[in-house]
Amino acid sequence: MKKLAVVAFGGNALLRAGQKGTIEEQENNAYQAVKKLLKLMKKYNLVLTHGNGPQVGNIMLANDAGHKMYGIPEMPMDVCGAYSQGFIGYVLEQQLRNVLMSHDKDRDIITLITQVLVNKADPAFKNPTKPVGPYYTKEEAEKIMKETGAVFKEDARGRGWRKVVASPEPLFIFNQKTIEKIAREGHIVIAVGGGGIPCYFVAENKLQGIDAVIDKDLASSRLAAQIRADKFFILTDVPKVMINFNTPQEKAIDRMSVAQAREYLEEGQFGEGSMAPKIRAAIHFVERTGKDTIITETTLLGVDNGGTRITIV
Repeated sequence: MKKLAVVAFGGNALLRAGQKGTIEEQENNAYQAVKKLLKLMKKYNLVLTHGNGPQVGNIMLANDAGHKMYGIPEMPMDVCGAYSQGFIGYVLEQQLRNVLMSHDKDRDIITLITQVLVNKADPAFKNPTKPVGPYYTKEEAEKIMKETGAVFKEDARGRGWRKVVASPEPLFIFNQKTIEKIAREGHIVIAVGGGGIPCYFVAENKLQGIDAVIDKDLASSRLAAQIRADKFFILTDVPKVMINFNTPQEKAIDRMSVAQAREYLEEGQFGEGSMAPKIRAAIHFVERTGKDTIITETTLLGVDNGGTRITIV
């Protein structure tokens, strides 16, 4: 029986900086991204997760415009997240099917709209940190903050300013048993899109959505641990994790233990809006399973010694 791997795509797997966001662009980006999974599929059964920052930001903008122009009721962020899960899952599923058919492979591919339980009392709601939506200049961000009360922060890599919202800890991922069963049977599951749709118990036996964005890498890590995955891949837009990033002392890391990763986090080596959440997600998986996490870009999937490997020791 094949081993099981969870692969966490970033939101830029579909929509990249500088692009308009047309469906043609996103379909092509998705095709190029999922094509890299072919090497992994020789060794692993797969569960795919994905980010949704650019897409859910555009959904929120369209939501706001429709309300202002036509009086269409605005949908809350959890519903926008559900929109994005269906949209992105559809595109990934279709393009992955196109890749498989072009290589004479046949797999069922199932996209699951995934809810994730959070605690309404999570301190994250008092300190929003999760970036969503498009990048703005400082002047644009200040104008929006003044008009709407939203919180914006500057991107750690100097790409502009983005709206930030609460990012509570994922406590429980619904349907995880089904996700594992389907994947272990050899089918491909797309789940926990955008970190999952955050919900909480507003009363006994009554779930309700809440405005927040769960970190997709942490939710993916929790899912990977709970379904007993053998490997966890976190995909980003750099080939390896860097320390002293963007300085003359910049250095790529091939391998680091959980202890080393924690030291780098404490030193502030990784930006909160970029690499730090991925490192924490990697630590979460490795500590709970003893298995490795790989952080890399899509072009290095399945390549020997590709990316940065985080290990238990």
